[in-house]
Amino acid sequence: MLILGLDPSLSCTGWGVIRAEGSRIVHVANGQVKTDPAAPMAARLDHLHAAVAAVIGAHGPDRAACEEVFANKNPQSTLKLAQARGAVLAACGSAGLDVHEHAARLVKKALVGTGAAEKAQVQAMLKVLLPGVRVEGADAADALAVAIADAHLGRDIR
Repeated sequence: MLILGLDPSLSCTGWGVIRAEGSRIVHVANGQVKTDPAAPMAARLDHLHAAVAAVIGAHGPDRAACEEVFANKNPQSTLKLAQARGAVLAACGSAGLDVHEHAARLVKKALVGTGAAEKAQVQAMLKVLLPGVRVEGADAADALAVAIADAHLGRDIR
């Protein structure tokens, strides 16, 4: 089963595709989609949507996984995250993909064993689980972590 992990953000959305074969995880691809901070909001959201749709078209995942939304102390940041998330999830919906949403603590627990894990611990575990893989950046690492957690949680809602 191919799983697309997503870490949505307006400035840089991470994505990662893995193949889950039983308990075996194989890296397929990963990357980041950056938007121009000077561009109008509608153009940035369109770019995110189109880029995620292209990833879906290129890799043909069976399902997608994304972290659940969280609230920042800054309402504007929360709103921008929600808009970016909407564009990314709409690309998944347009492709007919089921999307599993997982709390950040659950993703960390599935990878590291504790929901209070630091980013460095998650990235270290990625190196263990996906040896030799070149990860395109922190957002791509987070997206791979979400995909792996989804595979480990074994939820298949089809």
